[in-house]
Amino acid sequence: MNDNLDELLLDMARRYIWWKTPEQACAYPLRVAAQVMNMGDFDDVIRLTDCSGGDFLCAVIREAEPGWFSPRSWHFWHYRLGLAADVVDIPPLPKRSF
Repeated sequence: MNDNLDELLLDMARRYIWWKTPEQACAYPLRVAAQVMNMGDFDDVIRLTDCSGGDFLCAVIREAEPGWFSPRSWHFWHYRLGLAADVVDIPPLPKRSF
């Protein structure tokens, strides 16, 4: 990651990962990005997209853990990032296994 992305994620962690300190949250940058992708406002999503690029966002989707995305966000990001050719090609959300 680059310094600009690190700074952006630290800023976003303050607002989107409220149950941890920003420094604790940024130990898991994919989680911070997923939280913004899932529930961020338009401006924050654009900032994240512009700063990180598609490869990073694709990594967030590929490494997503259960509970990180709502069904709506999961479908949107697969389509937006070109990870699915059609809405029927979108894989199921990650599931917890016990």
